[in-house]
Amino acid sequence: MDKLLLNPIRLKIISTLLGVSSCDFNHLQKVTESSKGNLSVQLKKLEDSKYILISKSFKNNYPNTSCSLTRHGSKKFEEFFKSLMSLRK
Repeated sequence: MDKLLLNPIRLKIISTLLGVSSCDFNHLQKVTESSKGNLSVQLKKLEDSKYILISKSFKNNYPNTSCSLTRHGSKKFEEFFKSLMSLRK
């Protein structure tokens, strides 16, 4: 079982990114219902483990952080989901 995905905030991040090509920080903050600081820490952990890519840019002169799921992250989520399903049996 992937301990990285046992954290509810990280699991919500990955689940959200599964359905989109990318997602901005503000949307992830709403979805996870977490503080900016906590979300930043969780995103960094996922990025360090190669689960997501984080890109920073400017949008209308404001900083914009965008996240996307990597193939590795998608594969790890699939393995995590399968391991959860095996517990049901």
